[in-house]
Amino acid sequence: MAKVQMQRIYIYALKKDRKPILEKLQRFGVMEVDDIIPEDDIFNKADVSKAKMIFEKNIATASDAVEVIERYVKEKKSLLASLKGKKDISIEEYDNFRHKYSETVQTAGRILSYEKKIAEIKAEINRLEAQTEMLLPWTSLDIPLNFSGTKHTRAFIGCLPKEWSLEDLYAELAEYMPLNIDIISSSKDQTCIFVLCSRTNADGVYEALRRIEFSLPSISTNKAPAEQLNEIRLELNEKRKAVSEAEKAIADLAKFREDLLFLQDYERIRVDKYEVIGRLAQSKNVFILTGYIPVKEKARLEAELASKYLLAVEFSDPADDEDVPVLLKNNWFARPLEGVLEGFSLPGKTELDPSMAMALFYYMLFGIMLSDAGYGLIMAIACGFALLKYRNSMEPSLKNSITMFFYCGISTVFWGFMFGSFFGDAIDVIASVYFGVTNLPVLKPLWFVPMDKPMAMLTFSMALGLVHLMFGLIMKVVQLVRQKDYISIIYDALSWFCLVISCTVLLLSMEMIAESFNLNLTIPPLVTKIFAALAVISALIIEATNGRESRNPFKRLLKGLYALYGITGYLRDVLSYSRLLALGLATGVICNVVNKMASMAGGTGVVGTIIFIIILLVGHALNIAINVLGAYVHTIRLNYVEFFGKFYEGGGRAFNPFKMKTKYYKVKERIENEV
Repeated sequence: MAKVQMQRIYIYALKKDRKPILEKLQRFGVMEVDDIIPEDDIFNKADVSKAKMIFEKNIATASDAVEVIERYVKEKKSLLASLKGKKDISIEEYDNFRHKYSETVQTAGRILSYEKKIAEIKAEINRLEAQTEMLLPWTSLDIPLNFSGTKHTRAFIGCLPKEWSLEDLYAELAEYMPLNIDIISSSKDQTCIFVLCSRTNADGVYEALRRIEFSLPSISTNKAPAEQLNEIRLELNEKRKAVSEAEKAIADLAKFREDLLFLQDYERIRVDKYEVIGRLAQSKNVFILTGYIPVKEKARLEAELASKYLLAVEFSDPADDEDVPVLLKNNWFARPLEGVLEGFSLPGKTELDPSMAMALFYYMLFGIMLSDAGYGLIMAIACGFALLKYRNSMEPSLKNSITMFFYCGISTVFWGFMFGSFFGDAIDVIASVYFGVTNLPVLKPLWFVPMDKPMAMLTFSMALGLVHLMFGLIMKVVQLVRQKDYISIIYDALSWFCLVISCTVLLLSMEMIAESFNLNLTIPPLVTKIFAALAVISALIIEATNGRESRNPFKRLLKGLYALYGITGYLRDVLSYSRLLALGLATGVICNVVNKMASMAGGTGVVGTIIFIIILLVGHALNIAINVLGAYVHTIRLNYVEFFGKFYEGGGRAFNPFKMKTKYYKVKERIENEV
């Protein structure tokens, strides 16, 4: 439950050592680089935009090339491949890549050129296939489609909508006889015709044809359609052959897939390095680099740099107004929730890291919401298997997430047994349907069944919520102690703590409330009077002090009254924990409904047994998916809104070290004096 202490670091070194020093810093990955604004004309900043643009272009080219390869040569991956993390390579392999850097860039370009060639050829194939479709109805015509007649005759070659008979056509053109009409082809959609008439009747024949919606062919050739069609088919064969050759060439280049993936990471590393170069203050012979470093890393880094390069390193505590980055350090129990905390906001400069405090309740709340031992067992086994099998290769962020669900699964198993749910009442259903046994004592609740005692579950949920909220106020007290703001401890934390606890005791002393929650409490009148007095004193403190920043007495009074109205917010927050009851009941009810549906088909032979099993598997799979998601979302909501609302604001900036940020590979280097 701590934030790593940061210090500002300054590095002054010779410009000739800039490249190896930056590469060493990038491999260490423990320093966040900050900007330096030149104060005079001696120091300046380099323009690295062109170099970065080249690197980013290579990344995009290599990425596109890999996508092309994937389309033609699908890489076989297991279902759990995403858990393996990045592939480890040595620093020697990284350094040696420069020897095939140019070749890999050219390979990416070749792959994209083949892909472009394929796209162009396929477009041409589509055009030729369209021409083929247009020529097919004319294959019996032995003259070109653009034939228009002779010296004394006029020819019309074209199409008519729908199907026409020769008699109907002659009837339409009877007044322009003599003429010749041939039907080249016909279908229910169109009729292709050839009309030959004298030049003197050409205009009249054309007008008559237009009246029956005559249209010229959409393709015009100087050769007979059959001859033209043969040439197109030969050309299509050549085009398809060219596509196959290009696809084969891409498939042959698939062996460079790993190099193309590494090229992307290689260029990402260079982009980050040049980004830092653009931030350096440098003169003709020296450069200055500054940023932030964890205190625990500074001695190791200084020793490594000083042993190899002529430079000076300085450290200083950050100024009060500096935006110091935040790096969290937690134990095995709280570390998995760092990602959840970062999803809200990292702690501000003067705030505590609430990861451990959140962990104490997070796993418990999740388990209560899911509250089925069978579901929890599945989660714990699946996550435990993944963590064990890929413990050395899994990415830290993914490992934290899976570890979080592993702990949530263990918590769910615990609360499932407390509430007597193992895939709902599946054991009782199976025993009843297939063995005729009822009321098995195998899985009785260690505490109670929420569906049988919903008010008891509601009472427990709200009580747990109250404890959660009060723990938030305790966290606020601890935070104010660290900030040495002792007045605010009394005015803004302890007063609210006493008021909420006092109001709770007073409510429980009321007979109506006790009966509503089925509580057998007897609070002595003296205790009631003491807590009533404590409530009044706490309310007066809140009313008198929450507007203390204002000098106007009237404004202070109004602000105090408005702050005191916040007691209704505590009531709302406590009621919000009723979602523990709602989600727990939802899981259990759906479990039992699935089991009931399965039992209706069970016990009727092999077919019934198969249906029974299918309903159980599908129903419980859907139920666990829906309710795990619901428990995850609502647990986060209770922490973000109710718990954090009592003491936590966030606003911290994550520590962003200058390191080898890669996507596919992890460069490992044995650092001297590494501990």
